[in-house]
Amino acid sequence: MSKRASAKYKIDRRMGENIWGRPKSPVNRRQYGPGQHGQRRKGKVSDFGVQLRAKQKLKGYYGDVTEKQFRKIYEEAARRRGDTSENLIGLLESRLDAVVYRSKFVATVFAARQFVNHGHVNVNGRRTNIQSYVCKPGDVIEIRPKSKQLAIVLEASQLAERDVPDYLDVDHQKMVATYTRVPGLHDVPYPVQMEPNLVVEFYSR
Repeated sequence: MSKRASAKYKIDRRMGENIWGRPKSPVNRRQYGPGQHGQRRKGKVSDFGVQLRAKQKLKGYYGDVTEKQFRKIYEEAARRRGDTSENLIGLLESRLDAVVYRSKFVATVFAARQFVNHGHVNVNGRRTNIQSYVCKPGDVIEIRPKSKQLAIVLEASQLAERDVPDYLDVDHQKMVATYTRVPGLHDVPYPVQMEPNLVVEFYSR
């Protein structure tokens, strides 16, 4: 099993939830944590523990971004006007790897990070290989011509397990997506409940 795949499944097991809604998630069979004592870890969780879990779940969902990156995103969300938790979700969903994943150009967010990193994506006609590139409303994201026939791209667009959200306008024939607006929490089709307000509390301590 690849390092990325095993990391993905570890996050699911640690959280005890199928956070990407994938049919192959081990949580569908075993709803307890990994390791020798996974079934016995059911003690009372402190407020800090609840906040930490919310942060780890949200951070893990976006491909297990590093703590340094995630904190930087939070600080930008806090700096902006408006609700910090909504800003946080908007910034996370504006990342290029997230847009590629939401557009169903690839099957998983981990694949999206790798796909962008390998230079398969153009933004507004220019090759962009930075996963954390922040898309703006109106940006056009396109799979590069030579990459459109890759098996992972063709298979992902046929996946029935998730839909493209309405803040993206996607043409799977041309493999082009337009990022139409920055979403809020209720616009994002998370398979499980995310609690960005607890993430804000965690970093505000």
